[in-house]
Amino acid sequence: MSPHRPITLKALALELGLSTSTVSRVLKDPEGSESRWASPDTVARIISLADRLGYTRNPHAASLRTAQSNMIGVIVPRLQDYVLATIYEGIDHAASARGFFTMVSNSLDDEAARRAKTERLLEQRVDGLIFGDARFDQRALFDELGERDFPHVLVSRRLPGHVSVTCDDRAGGRLMAEHLLDAGRRTFGVIAGRQGTSTSLDRTEGFIASLRERGVAEESITVVHGGFDTAAGRAAAEDLLSGGSVPEAVFATNDFAAIGAMGAMQERGIRVPEDVALCGYNDTPLAAGVNLSSVRSPMFEMGRQGFELLSEQLGGGAPESRLLAPELIVRASTARTARREPDG
Repeated sequence: MSPHRPITLKALALELGLSTSTVSRVLKDPEGSESRWASPDTVARIISLADRLGYTRNPHAASLRTAQSNMIGVIVPRLQDYVLATIYEGIDHAASARGFFTMVSNSLDDEAARRAKTERLLEQRVDGLIFGDARFDQRALFDELGERDFPHVLVSRRLPGHVSVTCDDRAGGRLMAEHLLDAGRRTFGVIAGRQGTSTSLDRTEGFIASLRERGVAEESITVVHGGFDTAAGRAAAEDLLSGGSVPEAVFATNDFAAIGAMGAMQERGIRVPEDVALCGYNDTPLAAGVNLSSVRSPMFEMGRQGFELLSEQLGGGAPESRLLAPELIVRASTARTARREPDG
């Protein structure tokens, strides 16, 4: 076993030739488990190996019901991001109302940084963790926390097998596609955001599914991946526009990426909305400032309910994931208009 990775229940079970559930039950309650789940010899073997390898069923081997610290760790990609900052406000508001203190840290969407920050928070004896940076392609840490039965909730992004509170991003993508189709747009570009994230995948899939159901051909849809900030949006738009033909509508899966795309269009003399309908996602205050149509996600509520589900876990419950409803916000950037014909 690698000395640089936390020891998991699965690793202990494989070493002992036992089921993960048996190892978990014994380590949760060694004295009570002796007669209920395993023989005295098996209990002794499990505890001996766990002690030798440094496994703790929860940090510092403390029961959450009897040794709570009343501290919650929160990890997000970047707290400077308005969406994540607002989600964190919701978490902190709900936590404070229940007498909990929150500690937040940035992972920069980096797997190694996320693991290091998580371990530091566990060292601080946090009772639970809330993550805003889950990725399909970086799920090992989350699965390990699940194997250790450590309370954790995902917000903003979902991951199968883990409790989460997210906006119904597929529905949000559908809302925007239907709006653009109703506005008369027939060719589409998608600035899909960072690959490996549910926000990118679900918003894009919902958008494209709605287009196809309404008869839009595959060749009329172009998808470009990038990040979620303005620089990434600008770069993605330049890539999208470099093919020669300009789509009649561009959907960015994040407001900041949409604003970066707007800058790229302005430099090329492309008018919004006359030439291209442009829209984003999340409905940040900046979207209203530049008359950008967007899909409003309930950011503060996402954070508040994220803590609510974590609190249920701390109380011994097993809550289910929640999807919050999106709302279409239409502004001038997607207005129906008579588009100019190309010169020549």
